[in-house]
Amino acid sequence: MKKDMARTPIEHILKPVSRFIHQEFTGGIVLFVSVIIAIIWANSPARESYLHLWETNLRVGFNNMTFDKPLHIWINDGLMALFFFVIGLELKREFIAGELSSMKKASLPMIAALGGMIVPALIYISMNSGLSSSGGWGIPMATDIAFSLALLSLAGRRIPASVKVFLSALAVADDLGAVLVIAFFYTAKIAFFPLVIAGGVLMLLVAGNLLGIRHPIFYLILGIIVWAGFLMSGVHATIAGVLVAFTIPARPKIDEDEFLRDARCYADEFEVARRQDGSLISPEQLRALEKIKQLSVDAETPLQKIENSLHPWVAFIIMPLFALANSGMVIGNDFFSSLVNPVSMGILLGLFFGKFIGVFSFTWLMVKMKLASLPGNAKWMHICGVAILAGIGFTMSLFITGLAFTDEVFITQAKYGILVASFIAGTVGLVVLRRIK
Repeated sequence: MKKDMARTPIEHILKPVSRFIHQEFTGGIVLFVSVIIAIIWANSPARESYLHLWETNLRVGFNNMTFDKPLHIWINDGLMALFFFVIGLELKREFIAGELSSMKKASLPMIAALGGMIVPALIYISMNSGLSSSGGWGIPMATDIAFSLALLSLAGRRIPASVKVFLSALAVADDLGAVLVIAFFYTAKIAFFPLVIAGGVLMLLVAGNLLGIRHPIFYLILGIIVWAGFLMSGVHATIAGVLVAFTIPARPKIDEDEFLRDARCYADEFEVARRQDGSLISPEQLRALEKIKQLSVDAETPLQKIENSLHPWVAFIIMPLFALANSGMVIGNDFFSSLVNPVSMGILLGLFFGKFIGVFSFTWLMVKMKLASLPGNAKWMHICGVAILAGIGFTMSLFITGLAFTDEVFITQAKYGILVASFIAGTVGLVVLRRIK
């Protein structure tokens, strides 16, 4: 019993990388299945039902405030705010105690991610300069963490854990870059009054953190108000998810030594308490268990507790639902000839070649200039494979497509480029990594 108690706070305070990788692997498989279902559905005789489903209006309101939006808007602006909230929690965790917690740790994946954003954007811009489609330069900048980690897990057990950590940190840093791009470059005309209200509520959340308020309900209620304020202001509502995440407390109420000391004390109370006949425990034993339960809550960080609770919902429901709603595209006999346009080719070349060139070259420069070192036990072929896998830009790329374009032709062309680039990057990256001895 003592051994289990000694392990409990560590499990709650330090989230193992292996568990994160496993969840991303399984989530990636579910995401892939959702994409296949969407494509089959959109190309079946029931394609009209696919299109009409996402245009179904859903109304939610109280008093004079009413949100009446199509289902796909609720998914893209509502549920995806929760996706970005979890990204914000992951970012904060990584900045506090993860692979981005120090300049030494963060420098290599962050610079690699920077290269993986700059080069694809430049490739896209070079192919769409002066065209009405030039606003799509942010689409090939993103890496899909679920798909990339899922394929890395399929590459075999010989892949060093440090390489998986490097790809995770790179993808998280990439997410940070995508959030900043959305905030600064894909924001509509701003209505300042709702934004001021949202900013004021954000200050209340920060104050609640500083005052030691730890109950999730406090952050949930005020977080919804922040989301609604951003939604009405014109600043994309998903940014609210990230900002609210950074207000969540990230420190336990008691430290590990205090937890262990009190847990042993309460365990002793349970052991010496009066026993009751039958299967029921005595009131004295129940009180000792309640003390241990409260002690465990105090030893948790609200940030990690909320992240662990929400991550399965995001990985297995929200992201697959987003993929189902956004990846359906008609694939006709002229599919490959339809790729020959500036949007599709800019995204395809940006994701596959641009991501590889950017991630690999910036990593190489950092190592050669002795500003960083390769992850432990990693070879340059591992970095090569990871750089190729970074070209899988599915979820975030589709999301930015919806912000960059309103023209259905451009949206379809972008989806073509994302789908083909992600498929090629995933296949080639997996082959490269599996051939490493």
